[in-house]
Formats: sequence, C-alpha cells, structure tokens
Amino acid sequence: MTRDRTSFSFEQRFGISAAIVVALACVSWSLPIAAKYPLSWKWPLDQLLTMWLKFLVAQISFITRGIAHILQMPLDFAIGLLAKGFEIPLGSETVTIPPLSWAGVCATFVWIGYRVGGTRLALLQAACSAYIVLFWQWHAAMLTLASVLVCVPVAVACGLLIGVFAYSRPKLNQWVLTPGLDIMQTVPAFAYLIPTLLLFGFGPVAAMIATVIFATPPMARVTTLALNQTPMEIRELGKMVGCTERQTIWRILLPSSLPSLLVGLNQTVMMTLNMVIVASMIGAGGLGFDVLRALRQLDIDRGFESGVAIVLLAVMLDRQGVALANAAKPGAASSKTLAAMFGVPLAFLIVATLLGTQFDWLREFPKALRLSTGATLNDAVSWININYFDAIEAFRIFVLTHFMTPIKVALTSAPWLFVSGVVTVFAYFVGGARMAFLSAFVFAFCLVTGLWDKAMITIYLCLSATVISVVIGIPIAVLAARFDPLYRATTVAIEVLQTLPSFVYLIPVVMLFRVGDFAALLAIVAFAITPIIKFTMTALRTVPADLVEAGKSMGCSGAQMDFFIRFPVALPSILLGINQALLFALAMVVITALVGTRDLGQEVYIALTAANPGRGLVAGLCLALLGILIDRLFQAGVARLQHRKSSQSFVHGELAAA
Repeated sequence: MTRDRTSFSFEQRFGISAAIVVALACVSWSLPIAAKYPLSWKWPLDQLLTMWLKFLVAQISFITRGIAHILQMPLDFAIGLLAKGFEIPLGSETVTIPPLSWAGVCATFVWIGYRVGGTRLALLQAACSAYIVLFWQWHAAMLTLASVLVCVPVAVACGLLIGVFAYSRPKLNQWVLTPGLDIMQTVPAFAYLIPTLLLFGFGPVAAMIATVIFATPPMARVTTLALNQTPMEIRELGKMVGCTERQTIWRILLPSSLPSLLVGLNQTVMMTLNMVIVASMIGAGGLGFDVLRALRQLDIDRGFESGVAIVLLAVMLDRQGVALANAAKPGAASSKTLAAMFGVPLAFLIVATLLGTQFDWLREFPKALRLSTGATLNDAVSWININYFDAIEAFRIFVLTHFMTPIKVALTSAPWLFVSGVVTVFAYFVGGARMAFLSAFVFAFCLVTGLWDKAMITIYLCLSATVISVVIGIPIAVLAARFDPLYRATTVAIEVLQTLPSFVYLIPVVMLFRVGDFAALLAIVAFAITPIIKFTMTALRTVPADLVEAGKSMGCSGAQMDFFIRFPVALPSILLGINQALLFALAMVVITALVGTRDLGQEVYIALTAANPGRGLVAGLCLALLGILIDRLFQAGVARLQHRKSSQSFVHGELAAA
C-alpha cells in the first residue's frame, strides 16, 4: 500500500523538507546555471502575443470600431442626460435641452434612500450630495455616474449569463470558468486597458469596455453561489410543475435568489467605481480624470476633493444597494410600491429640470456658494516638509537600510532554483502534489518570460508591506475588539479606506517622501492593512462565549485570554486576513509603478504607455499567477490548520469520554 503524505509525522515531514532544502542549496550555489537563469533560454512570449494581437486588430478592427460606435450611443445619451444636455437641430435652428437639474438628482437620491433605508440613509444621501455640490464636483461626478449607469447593466448581464452557465456545467466551471475568473480578478486593471485600447481605440468607449471586463467576475461568482445555495425544495418544485432545466433556472431559482443577486449588483457597482481612475488613462473623464491629473501635478487639494467625491459617490450607491438587497429579503416590509419608489423621484427630476430653464440656480449650483480647500493641504504638506524634513528623511533611510533593503537583496540575489524549489516543497507539504505543480508552473513562467527579477522585486515590496501591515494592524484590531466604541469607529474607518481610490494614496506619500520604494511601501501598507484589521477584530469578537467564560473562570488575565484562547481560535481567520492583505498589496503594486518602482507593475505601465500589448499581458499574467499561488497556499494552510484543530478536538473528546 502507498502511504499518504498526511500519514507522515511532523518530525518526518520536517526532516524530509530540511534534506531537500539542503540539497537545493548545495546545487544552487555550486552550479552557475542554477543561480542565474540564462537569457538565451528566455521565450519570446511577449513578442508573439504582440504580433498576434496586432494581426487580430488588423483583421477585425472594422468590427470592433463598429461595436465602439454602437456602444457610444448609450454612453452619449447618459452623459447628455446627466451632465451635458442635448443639442437637437431643427431646421436652421438648434434646440438645447439642459441636463437633469442637480436639485432633482439630489432629491431623487434622498427620496429613494428614505424609501428603502429610512431617515438615516436619507440623511447620508443628503450629506454626500451636499459635498459633491458644494465642492464643485457635480459635473465630474455626473460624468462618472453616467459611465456607471452604462457599464453596470452590461457587466451584470454578462456576469449573470456566465454564472448560470457555470451552475449548469459544474465540471466546466471547476476546470475552466473558476480558474478563468480567478485570473480575471487577479490580473491588474492596467492590463485590461492595453487590448481594449488596441481594439477599440482611445476614448471613453474603450475605458467602458475595460471597466465591464473588470467588473463582471463578482456578479458571475455571486450568481453561481446563489444558485448552488438555493434550497432543495425550491429545485424540486420546478420538477414537480414540469419545468425544463432552463425554465427552472430563469423562472424559479433566479427570482428566489434575488437578495443575493442584488448583493452581486452592489459589488459590480463598487468594482466599476474602483476602475474610474485607471480607465481615465485611456480617455474616460469624470472624477477619475481629475484625480489622475492632480496626481500628475502633485496637487493634493484637488486630488483630495475629487477622491473624496468618488468615495462619497461609492458610499451613496453602496448603501442604496445594501438597503435594496435587504428590502428584497423574504419577510421584509413590502410597503414600498413602485409608484412611490420611482414615480415621486421622476416627478422631482421633471419639475426641477423644467424650473431650471427659468431659474439659473436650479440648472447650475451658484458659484458664490461653492466651497474649496484652496491650498490648505498643499500648504500643510509644505509646512511638514520644511519643519520635519530631517526627521522624515532619517526615518525613510532607517526603514530602507534596516528593513527593506535586506529583504530585497535576499530575494533578488538568491538562486532561482533555490527559491522556486523551497516554495514548491512547502507547497507540496501544505497542499499536496497539485499545489506543488502550481508553484513550479508559476515560477517557471516567471523564468521563461524573463521576468524573474521583476517578480522578486514585486514579492519583496508585497512581503515588506504585509509584514508592516501585520505589525501595525493586529494591535489595532486587538484594541478594537475589546472596546465597542473603538470597534465601531474602526469599522467606519475601514469602510472609508476600502472605498478610497488606490491612486489617492499616492499623492500624500509622494509629496512627503518623494518617489521610490519607500513611498510605494507606505501606499501599499495604507491600502493592504484594512483586511488584516477587519478579519482579526471580527474573529476575536466572534470567539465562542463558552470558551471566554471558561478562561475567565480559570482566572486568566486579559493578555492570557488573548494569547491562549482568542488568538488560537481566531488564527484561521487572521491568516485569511493576511492572505487578503497580500492580494491587496499585489493589486496596489501596479499603481505604485507611477512612483518609480521597478517591479511587474512598472512592466505593465510601460507596456501601456508604449502600446506594447504582449509585454503588458505577460507581466499582468505573471502578477495574476503569483496572486493565485499566494491565495491557494494560504487557503491550503488554513484548511490544514482547521483539520488539525478538529482532529485534536476529536481526540480530546474521545479521551474525556473514556
């Protein structure tokens, strides 16, 4: 009989691993070819992809440009309705129809918020709308909202079809669709811009298509999950009434899964808003373009105002979507009729827009009442640089010298055979042969494409940022888990940080610390620390009450309760939070290419600016594979840890019973 790997004891597995690592070290430092991958072995995959894509564009450009022309029409209509108005030629004259009044749109948000979420949601919608209007962000916000209104229905429809197909074909979903969605969600957003730019040209339509591709996977996953979790009695109902499989899905299962599907719709809206700044690089306007322009000009005030407007718009749509999903749940109050929900706001829009033709202040918010931060934030950053430059520079040099540079040197100078071999051995003992094969494939891809050094720098930045995020985030989470007011405040702060556009993090760090790895590190930490805090404090607060009471009855102090009871129970969730932090860091690496990092993100950014699609796609795929490997390793490690804990609990239970 063959012995399963899980039957080895810990000592045996450790001994085998140590022996393999020693053997890899001996081979790696004795053979030059094992230390430095030969350039002559590089595969010209990027060149082949570039040639193939250019050939494809030459053959089908007339089709893609036709599609772009068709998609331009609903986008133009939405932009005209919300931001620019319409000019209709009538004979020798032109009739101008103004866009919807700002007052009517704000009243619509407030009314729907009140109908689905009550007074608190209505006040939130009013406050967010007031900021957008008062700080002169209305026009840009309406351009962004127009893009959202066009992109979201397309992304939802595509995701719904993919999710239904995945539910109907489980094996195809397991082997093709799920890995494909994993790659789509881990490929950096920049990589989507390159092929769409080639196929559809520069402009808002190409940005819209890239946004749709980026926002489709969440809806597809939610649809598949919702259909799989449908109660068995509902599925049996379709068979009893004689429905075909297609009728059962579309007429019974999907309507019964409406609350979950609304959650998927909400996630799609959030992904669309996360893409607005990236999409502005190929022609999308609105708030994203304003933030990008502020970043290029290092104008922190303008970037802050536009970034906050994106956050508030995301909060408005997010809370509205959550309230709609809750209202659709079985047992929820159903007094919200369609006439009251949409008839009243439609009247607001029509009346306010018609009155706007007579009253200028209803058509456009008065300039005299508009607010601005002026140069307050820029002056504050300048004051900090003038008065604390020496301290900031000393701190930057200290972190670079004693923390970041050693990790960078260790990863970039280590032999490729040793690094890939050690990770592959670890992957085998954590997740088995399939995990080891995935690890070997990912590192082989980095090698043969000539991106090994870039990949190691990427890992160095992500690893450094994750370590700092853990050191800072876990103590914050522990304190937040103990005190309810701090927990509520931390939850609000995390929600705000998670809705901030990733580009916004770059502006203050660049102005304080200039370009380079340290500025990139701080931006990545600010972006990646949120899942660690969220997962950790949630896990610590959900430790079973009987365990907590048992610890108190034994006289444990607060620190003992944390280290011997709460942390061991919450460890799997904490590890998942660290996993998410690593994935967040990988997503942020592409953005930090704008501040001078020399990693895979820079490869993607250079490919975008140089219109080299093959180079960008290969670098983006390398980032995606690294993200999938990290995610699978952590999931396998958490599963093994939970299996070990359950086995120990079973053994202890059997001994107690005996």
